[in-house]
Amino acid sequence: MSFPWSAQKLPKQIFINNEYVDSKNGKKLTLHNPTNGSMIADDVPLAGEADVDAAVAAAEKAVPVWKKTSPTDRRNIMNKFAELVEANSLAIAELTRISLGAPYKAFGAFEIGLCAEAFRYNAGWIDKFGGESWPQEDGFLKIVRNEPLGVTAGIVPWNGPVGTIGLKAAPALATGNCFILKPSEKTPFSSLALGSLIKEAGFPPGVFQILSGDGSTGALIASHMRIRKKIQEMAAKSNLKRVTLELGGKSPAVVFDDCNLDNAVTWCANAITANTGQVCFAASRVYVQEGIYEKFIEKYKEAMTLKKSEVGDPEKDGVNIGPLVDEAQFKRVSGFIERGQQGQGKLLVGGQRIGDKGYYIEPTVFTDVDPKSEIHCQEIFGPVSVVRSFKTEEEIMELSNNTNFGLMAGVFTQDINKALRVASDFDSGMVGVNCISLMFMVAPFGGSKESGLGRECGIAALRAFTEPKTIMVNMNY
Repeated sequence: MSFPWSAQKLPKQIFINNEYVDSKNGKKLTLHNPTNGSMIADDVPLAGEADVDAAVAAAEKAVPVWKKTSPTDRRNIMNKFAELVEANSLAIAELTRISLGAPYKAFGAFEIGLCAEAFRYNAGWIDKFGGESWPQEDGFLKIVRNEPLGVTAGIVPWNGPVGTIGLKAAPALATGNCFILKPSEKTPFSSLALGSLIKEAGFPPGVFQILSGDGSTGALIASHMRIRKKIQEMAAKSNLKRVTLELGGKSPAVVFDDCNLDNAVTWCANAITANTGQVCFAASRVYVQEGIYEKFIEKYKEAMTLKKSEVGDPEKDGVNIGPLVDEAQFKRVSGFIERGQQGQGKLLVGGQRIGDKGYYIEPTVFTDVDPKSEIHCQEIFGPVSVVRSFKTEEEIMELSNNTNFGLMAGVFTQDINKALRVASDFDSGMVGVNCISLMFMVAPFGGSKESGLGRECGIAALRAFTEPKTIMVNMNY
């Protein structure tokens, strides 16, 4: 079966019970191309209450079917889906690019590969995610099983619309749950297109479904009484459903005098410009010890200036940095930059719009930033970083942790004792040593404080989608 979707033929139906169907809600979404502001479509379905109810009903019917599907069959279906995603990676990435603006080589290929690998990795756990047992010397054999939650859902962000599907749907499906996907209203097409691959891979009807929509759709899903995993406040007000939240960050990169300077500059520059800075764990706060501060600034400015040459139309060769996702995000980032120049810090490089069409902006760096200013404290979610110098380890650890976020941090030093000490002191869910802003499928991904709740990836993701059930067997009756 050939992949039916492209920029010329967009998926404009929701996917329920293994079929594309029209939304029962008359409201529609309108999307624009971030490269030039032109309208892509004004008739993208916005799933309403009846659509959500229909998807939940189909998922409920499918739960016992999927739960009883043999581990081998479930694994084969998930691996087949991964193969299909990879085989159609160019077309899927194109469907993301038209509304996100991310270049294929710099980002699209990565996130498509991430999705496929997530399905393969979690499929491999299906017959290995064992329970526990305790001896029966006291007359009772105790067995703990990992039971699926049932109907689960995931609301994925626009900045990695396909990759994050894998991080959420794959562990849910691997552990025997049914899954309802709600893509962002900014990037729905690549998600909707997966319906054809879901069916071709062999998922039973109702197991894996897709509802496009906006915040109102997400609210219906989050508050639905028959969905067992979703958003915190609405979960508490509905049926206390299980919740995992992966939110924002304001990641600090701490660069010590004894670091490999070129390595530190490279990681810090790449980590704030990847996906045009629209990454939750971007290195947006850079702290450099005073002994190498001037050298670092010189090299960092040069690196960020060179990054400007990589900005452009995501469909052209040699372009690694595309536009911001839409006009709203462009105005938000531009506003931070304008206000930042009004006494919050000194503009080192960038800060200007590129061209007069589309939502392109120069990679931007501020130095000597007021630690109480908004550009220092708030997540900008664009290619904008702030730099400050520091003297002592104690001073910089206090400043690094003085934030509401705690997703990612990085320390650059060639002293392993210092590196591990600082890594321990960071109030952050993840820490890179001589690296920053990266993740691995095998290790927990997530943050502390306002950066989220729970963990994705690795065995932590499987535990998030299961409930332990204790069985006690009387051996003496």
